[in-house]
Amino acid sequence: MRRRSFLKAAAATGLAVSAGAFLTTRRAAVAQPSETLAAFPDKFVWGASTSSYQIEGAVTAGGRGPSVWDTFSHSFGKVANGDTGDVACDHYNRYAEDVDLMAKAGMNAYRFSVAWPRIQPTGTGAANAEGLDFYDRLTDSLLAKGIAPWPCLYHWDLPQALQDRGGWTNRDIAGWFTDYAQIVAARIGDRAKHWTMLNEPSVHAIFGHGLGGHAPGLTGKANYFKAIHHQNLAQGTALKALRAAGGGKGWQLGTVLSLQPVWPVGGLDANYGASLMWDAVWNRACLDPLLRGEYPELLRDGFAPLVKAGDLEAIRQPIDFLGINYYSRMHQQPDPAGLFGTGYGSPPEGTPTTGMGWPVEPDGIAEMLIELKQEYGNPPVYVMENGAAYPEQMGPKGFVQDNDRINYLRRHMLAAHQALEEGADLRGWFVWSLLDNFEWAEGYQRRFGLIEVDRQTLERRPKASYRWYADVIRKKGVPTSV
Repeated sequence: MRRRSFLKAAAATGLAVSAGAFLTTRRAAVAQPSETLAAFPDKFVWGASTSSYQIEGAVTAGGRGPSVWDTFSHSFGKVANGDTGDVACDHYNRYAEDVDLMAKAGMNAYRFSVAWPRIQPTGTGAANAEGLDFYDRLTDSLLAKGIAPWPCLYHWDLPQALQDRGGWTNRDIAGWFTDYAQIVAARIGDRAKHWTMLNEPSVHAIFGHGLGGHAPGLTGKANYFKAIHHQNLAQGTALKALRAAGGGKGWQLGTVLSLQPVWPVGGLDANYGASLMWDAVWNRACLDPLLRGEYPELLRDGFAPLVKAGDLEAIRQPIDFLGINYYSRMHQQPDPAGLFGTGYGSPPEGTPTTGMGWPVEPDGIAEMLIELKQEYGNPPVYVMENGAAYPEQMGPKGFVQDNDRINYLRRHMLAAHQALEEGADLRGWFVWSLLDNFEWAEGYQRRFGLIEVDRQTLERRPKASYRWYADVIRKKGVPTSV
């Protein structure tokens, strides 16, 4: 039975259910497999993901213009400890070392984002040659080590000059983004073959434009709806333009969505409506227009003033793959103070949490992959982000012994492997993240990296999880037990 059908039946009968009640069989399959190694296909892609503002630093080097995150992080009280991305991991200057670390782990792909303000400092107009040169060098360095570059064209660092013109609340941004996308593709598209348009547009709209906790710090439903629709539109127009430009170049075009199953707190029917609403806001507002050509019914009235003739056709472009980011399920209940009248509640009793306070529910990723198979035509999927932040300590061998992270990754990979065996078209895995980095409003206090970055010296020190992941890649499989 599909997840939403199950929840509807539960609500209709007044049955109280939990996430575990629906997925007990799947959990048992993941927890007690008969094999010692869950093997992945030979052509499975193994990599890591980062984003430009979170790791590059060098915010004034090479003609780069300011981004909304430069502005936001330098505004008092917006980021923990007053941290900024001014230096970050200094990847701009140390990229060769980082590429070498990826190669030593055996990774065969790297998803990085391109900083729009490096390419067009004011967001429009002529390209900045020095900015393009950096991504030229990075691309060549990756290929020299046998690592495929997977550029993402937008990961939240909008040029501040465009924000001054309305940013994602201005419909004209669809054209600005498409022009920028074509500039980047024309420069490195002879070597980079896998392209993602946006990263987590719903998260950017919710936290950056609805709740105000991320850059550019806007609030309110109206801004959320505009940011969602204009990102969807920009994504569609860019996909169409790159599809036309990429004929014969072997480009694979896709995008990256955050897809987190939403459950009613306690499985109670009283919380069912809240779970459906947040599912629409977080998941379906981007997924449904892309793959079905329509907005979810619960949100159509909000989008109606923004949708012009031809918009939904422009958004529903063919994709060669779908990138998904998964961290945890979301458990929702009514909350009058919430952006859409919902709020977070507790996961099922006994559910462990990460250092971010996020529930650890690995079967949620299997749930999402199977839903994509059953309800969205089973598109080719790459997990573009999965990882966790935990309190860390130095181990006896002189490096961080991050066993919690290893266990988190292992359990999620095993759950995804179960979905693969059930027919989900899963083709690759990118760990979030390669490096401890600037974690948005959390600053540097939350660490997701496989590689520790000393905040004083910027020295890179691989953690135990880096060594574990290298072993997974070498064996092309995940240990089914610790």
